[in-house]
Amino acid sequence: MADTAPSAVTDQIPTIDTSVPHSARIWNYWLGGKDNFEADRAAGEQVRAIFPAMVETARQSRAFLTRAVRFLANEAGIRQFLDLGTGLPTADNTHQVAQRVRPESRIVYVDNDPMVLAHARALLVGAPEGLTKYLHADLRDPNAVLRQAAEHLDFTQPVAVLLFGVMGHIGDDDQVAAIIRTLLAAVPSGSYLAMSDGTDTSEAVVESHRQYNESGAMPYHLRSPERIARFFDGLELVEPGLVPFTQWRPEGEGTPATVDGYGAVGRKP
Repeated sequence: MADTAPSAVTDQIPTIDTSVPHSARIWNYWLGGKDNFEADRAAGEQVRAIFPAMVETARQSRAFLTRAVRFLANEAGIRQFLDLGTGLPTADNTHQVAQRVRPESRIVYVDNDPMVLAHARALLVGAPEGLTKYLHADLRDPNAVLRQAAEHLDFTQPVAVLLFGVMGHIGDDDQVAAIIRTLLAAVPSGSYLAMSDGTDTSEAVVESHRQYNESGAMPYHLRSPERIARFFDGLELVEPGLVPFTQWRPEGEGTPATVDGYGAVGRKP
């Protein structure tokens, strides 16, 4: 999601104000990327001063994306992915993970962020056997998103709808639920919803986000795991269900650490 909300594909890249911290660039900074500016780094460090685990939480969120997409492409047999709220490209983007498993996978990214638009060409380099497409559109208008995505995806076949770290930018639970219902109504049985977001599961993360929301960046609203669970109503949750990022099908040995962010994958019956 972005601080501006154009809803149509455009070749015009809006002016980017580098003096105001921006959610996608702050996230990029936490992930160790280079597509950020001084205001973003200052806001990111302000959060980390209160909540030192924020960087690890961001990286574990990305690791959850990798495991979830790999599961969908491999075990679930999904060949079409609609990734909404893409963010800035970094390591292991959705198309890279899916097309490593199945090169014929078709991925459509959706974001309304001018910074992401500026980097869209990096996202568009995928396996020649499949498709990797970027749409400049607004998640808050899901019908418009679906109309554009239908030009590239076959909605008579299963689709994985991906909402990684984006719904926190919408504060109203009913609006989030309505968006998800609209998206899932457009895809057939056997499709999936994969979703993750930050949670209000510690005092430190709540205080850090309170200050973050006062920094001038687009606000991010933490939710309880119980509130996030509502968005999976009517779906069959893949084991282990809705859990902290690190506990969803972890790889390697040892007990994974708990982080202030939850994710799940659900199948449409």
